[in-house]
Amino acid sequence: MSQLSPLLIELGTEELPVKALPGLAQAFFDGVVEGLRKRGVALELGDARPLSTPRRLAVLLPGVGLEQPEQHSEVLGPYLNIALDAEGLPTKALQGFAAKAGIDWTALEKTTDNKGERFVHRAVTPGASTASLLPEILREAIAAMPIPKPMRWGDHAWGFARPAHWLVLLHGANVVEAELFGRQAGRVSRGHRFHHDRAVSLAQPQDYVEALRAAFVLVNPSERRARIVAEVEAAAAKAGGSARITDDNLEQVVNLVEWPSAVLCSFERAFLAVPQEALIETMEINQKFFPVLDDSGTLTEKFIGIANIESKDVAEVAKGYERVIRPRFADAKFFFDEDLKQGLVSMGDGLKTVTYQAKLGSVADKVARVAALAEVIAPQVGADPAQAKRAAELAKNDLQSRMVNEFPELQGIAGRHYAVTGGESADVALAIDEAYQPRFGGDDIALSPLGRVLAIAERVDTLAGGFAAGLKPTGNKDPFALRRNALGLARTIIESGFELDLRALLASANAGLAARNVQADIGELYDFILDRLKGYYSDKGVPATHFNAVAELKPASLYDFDRRLDAIGTFAALPEAEALAAANKRIRNILRKAEGDIPAQIDPALLQEDAERALAEAVTAAIDDTGASLQHKDYVAVLARLARLRPQVDAFFDGVMVNAEDPALRGNRLALLTMLGERLGKVAAIEHLSS
Repeated sequence: MSQLSPLLIELGTEELPVKALPGLAQAFFDGVVEGLRKRGVALELGDARPLSTPRRLAVLLPGVGLEQPEQHSEVLGPYLNIALDAEGLPTKALQGFAAKAGIDWTALEKTTDNKGERFVHRAVTPGASTASLLPEILREAIAAMPIPKPMRWGDHAWGFARPAHWLVLLHGANVVEAELFGRQAGRVSRGHRFHHDRAVSLAQPQDYVEALRAAFVLVNPSERRARIVAEVEAAAAKAGGSARITDDNLEQVVNLVEWPSAVLCSFERAFLAVPQEALIETMEINQKFFPVLDDSGTLTEKFIGIANIESKDVAEVAKGYERVIRPRFADAKFFFDEDLKQGLVSMGDGLKTVTYQAKLGSVADKVARVAALAEVIAPQVGADPAQAKRAAELAKNDLQSRMVNEFPELQGIAGRHYAVTGGESADVALAIDEAYQPRFGGDDIALSPLGRVLAIAERVDTLAGGFAAGLKPTGNKDPFALRRNALGLARTIIESGFELDLRALLASANAGLAARNVQADIGELYDFILDRLKGYYSDKGVPATHFNAVAELKPASLYDFDRRLDAIGTFAALPEAEALAAANKRIRNILRKAEGDIPAQIDPALLQEDAERALAEAVTAAIDDTGASLQHKDYVAVLARLARLRPQVDAFFDGVMVNAEDPALRGNRLALLTMLGERLGKVAAIEHLSS
């Protein structure tokens, strides 16, 4: 095996795009590793991971072979009947093959395959040195990186995410000769732009992390992340609170700094009169600051910024951060105060002039449809129809507010605040906000019953309207977010435990669209919602066979669908499940091929064989035993009882000929199988469980 030495590649650049940096670093790492593997170079990765900062991408591998292993090649040539003439002399085909291989034809070997004997050229060449391969590997890795709009600089044709400034390429203690973007590879990196703005010479790859740390650069993103979290939490504790640290905000801050340092800041308490969501949005999205919350989770006047420098005058840095955030907060307070003067109810007047969709009318039209749906849904789930209608009538009004115009992410949240200030009930105000939940993948559904009613009504209308207007998703195009709405609707119904008839809801939505002279295909829309559910359950580890078994029955209630799916999971674990699933598949096939009418009931007098009498008795008993369980939707109990039919089912198929010559016998046995199959299929099409 080739001797292994550490390998370091570092590409220094101007500041790389924050959100793209993790992907670029991973792609660079993967490209280099794949390039080495593709060429057969020995690798020892250990716990190596992509290294990066805003100004550099790096790959540090603990062990890389000094050269490739021997390269074995085999090129197949012409068959003997083509390669040699009648006298056994080489034809032009063989001479050409030998010439291409660079040897005399007599030095060629022979091999045999299923078509006969043929010539073959086998060669063994020494492996190339890794140093000679690295320039090409580097170019391939760069070319494969996800850079949609490369920058170009100077008068060159080079293109990359940002202009390149230096290149380090060390294999062991040796510099590998290479050039990239006009930069010659060397052993010199660079330190922090302010703390150590000078060269950092590296004797060997394993010095890299510590040498850069000494130059005030943490090249490991995980280390920067841990340091940021620790410093932010310490600063928040000093302020008497706890920091709000979201994954997205933290990830962006990690990719903005090389040497993070937390700075505790504050703003005027008067700004806390503004909905805290608006202030948090400004701090996190616009400035990448970390808000500080009190013990109850309420925003305080403290926040934490992350500097890329350890300042000698931290107070001045804090003043800078506070100066940046104050105008945004002042704007938010102005918008909020002006909206309060107008009031949530009067904001709704403007919705009549805002087009929701050309075929579906204005936003006011949509509000009226959703309000009507909410009134229909509310009594079915134990909510107050009058409150549901009121909440729906107000739910879109904040779209006309100054606050939402400036902060679109506050839709519903702003409405909740304005509703409370305007004297609406707490339940109505909360529902206005919760109607948007789940807002994103993994978000919780609405917590309050009224919020759930609004969330369902809103999505049912959006889905029916979208399909009616011909806006069905195609490929990656989904302008009305119908896929997300379908999943949000299904999740809300299932996770709330609401027993709602989905087709009836869609029919109610169609009734609301009648005035627009458009209608959705309810069957198509039902199938679309089920299709989104398939991914939802797949993420929960539910096998596709289980899902398909229930989906074939197309239950009216999605909550009922969920219970049937749970029951199938329990049933599938029983030892009898596979045999009964196979039997049900066999029953379906027999009945599908049956000719003539099948009797509606079995005739006990026509039961001749012991096995068929035993099965008829067992099936009749099972039907009696499972009737109440089916009525109460105790599907686990139903399937557990049916599992006890296995001995009689096995004995029947082993000893009874279904397609008897006597039509009466045949019809009676088909009637028995029909009765059995119908009961076995009451919970789900269990034949899907048969392999």
